[in-house]
Amino acid sequence: MSTLSISSLLQRASIDDHEEVLRSCDAALTKSKSDLQAQHLKVVALLKLDRYEDCLRVFEDGGDNLKKKAALEYGYALYKSGSPDSALDVVSGLVDDRGARHLEAQATYRAEKFFRTAELYQGLARDSSVVNEEQDLRINTWATDAQLQWKGQPEAVRHTRPTRDDLEAFETVYNAACLSIAKGEFDQAGMLLKRAKELCRTSEDLSPEDRDAELLPIAVQQLYVLICQGRSEEAKSILEEISVKDIPELSTRRIGQNNVTIARGAAANPYALYKALHEVPDSTNNDKLFDYQSNTITGNLHAVDLLVHKYDGIIRSTSKALSRAPYPSTEASTNLLSVYNVAAHAKGETGTSALKAILSAVDRRPKDLGLVLTAVQLYVNLGNTTSAITTLEKSLQLLEESISEQDKETRFNPGLLSVLIALYKREGRKIQIRIELAKAAAFWREQAAQPASLLRSAGASLLHSSVASDSAQAAELFKSLYQKTPDDLFAVAGYVASHAAIDFSQVEAQAKYLPTVDDLISDVDVVSLEAAGISPSSSTTAAAAAAIAGARKQPASGKERTVKRIRKSRLPKDYDPSKTADPERWIPIRDRSTYRPRGRKGKQRAAERTQGGPVNEKLEETTPAAQSQPQKPQGGGANSKKKKKGKR
Repeated sequence: MSTLSISSLLQRASIDDHEEVLRSCDAALTKSKSDLQAQHLKVVALLKLDRYEDCLRVFEDGGDNLKKKAALEYGYALYKSGSPDSALDVVSGLVDDRGARHLEAQATYRAEKFFRTAELYQGLARDSSVVNEEQDLRINTWATDAQLQWKGQPEAVRHTRPTRDDLEAFETVYNAACLSIAKGEFDQAGMLLKRAKELCRTSEDLSPEDRDAELLPIAVQQLYVLICQGRSEEAKSILEEISVKDIPELSTRRIGQNNVTIARGAAANPYALYKALHEVPDSTNNDKLFDYQSNTITGNLHAVDLLVHKYDGIIRSTSKALSRAPYPSTEASTNLLSVYNVAAHAKGETGTSALKAILSAVDRRPKDLGLVLTAVQLYVNLGNTTSAITTLEKSLQLLEESISEQDKETRFNPGLLSVLIALYKREGRKIQIRIELAKAAAFWREQAAQPASLLRSAGASLLHSSVASDSAQAAELFKSLYQKTPDDLFAVAGYVASHAAIDFSQVEAQAKYLPTVDDLISDVDVVSLEAAGISPSSSTTAAAAAAIAGARKQPASGKERTVKRIRKSRLPKDYDPSKTADPERWIPIRDRSTYRPRGRKGKQRAAERTQGGPVNEKLEETTPAAQSQPQKPQGGGANSKKKKKGKR
């Protein structure tokens, strides 16, 4: 078939003619294998038929010419085949191609490069000339923000609350609910999921089959929210709506099976739980779990392996995976393997017994953060915060002394530092907190990617220091933060506070943008606070306690002290209430003022005990010599007396 006949065929073809287009292209390629247009049309038809592996084979046979002519189609085939990084290499070179930007956004989303995804969608949203894209962009940007929150990058999240337009489509509402879940706002997420379910059921754009398919993920997410809220009765009603086997995507089916199994309480029988969690096979290609989802599922699988005593299997599988993983690593998936590996070595032991096995493993792999943090957690559970700090500090010291840049970056990882600082706070080590934050800030300021949250915390801590060098470093930090984010009130406040003492004229303009004290306390109802009761400070509490103690010791003015009545059985027989008791009756007789010794020896002893009395010089001279003279050793039965005469 000639190129002209193929073009005429495409002009008459409808969207359901992909198989016919494919047959025509194959017929043309049997005559000329190098027909570039036929090859291009064939890969398009294969993409329409979701035959991505076959499409990639055509590209390999067609060579570089076909890959260059159909670069967008080649990138899409790579993306759908589960190779998002390879797809990015292809489409990133396509300039001024809106379709390539959409594909790049999808590929970066699948590769979990969500910050870049957000930038791409923001750039696409600026160009409003393209019709019928606004709703798709709104849906995708909400999904990206949810992933950024899960990934631990909340500062990059652009959405806060859904607008009126966002609440009109169930896809947008569902993604907004996912963002609320990532933030831990389960009440808000529950309301949004109910709204999404209602919109999906009443949608006129969905067929009954599509509607059922869309409702299943919403129900699975509702189940997760109810489990987190501890609302078991409502969770049971949601279980009736979920048929795990009917979920088409393997990733969603795996999550659904996990949540349904936990909600049904199969943990009572660990072997039944083990069987249920292993029923769904792993997803492949582009239908994979994201890292945070995979970590949770993997953790549950290893936990149930421990419950059924598969210790050797866990040790083998985790050891093999750890041998291929970087060391040290801050990846959650890698550190999770270390945790379950050492748990299998401990064989169900807890407390001090488990700690012995873990510390032995830490000695062998002192830079394994999963092992170190497990030991730290056990120490904290045992109430030994000092040993937890010592264990963590040893590993951090090894990382700091390393010549590897990767080790140094691990040493100042914000998450790892937050654990150390939390331990310092438990023991009130404020100076160590300031030192650690200062060192971390100095390191990260020299790096291209700087964690803003850590720099903010470091600046706030150094700002409260009375050391001049700390104040200077805080000023530099807040100046840098202010220059990067001039709209951030925290950065503005820190910049003003750190520079006001140095030269207020430098920050006088910025200080005007800060809210006044009156504005900050305008909504504070002092009367209601006093009525509700204000918790006093420790010094106030101590003063109040002293005042109460004093009030108990002395009677109130104008009132007579109540005399305590003494029972007669406790009084002496010769007790006379009209006589005043001797105030020295509790003092030994020889120490009373009325005591008079009797006899020569008694008077002599009294004179010797009298402070300031006459000194016996003869006694003073002889006593030391007597004390210093060594005693003469005596044998058994020996004495100074003469032996009595007896019969010989």
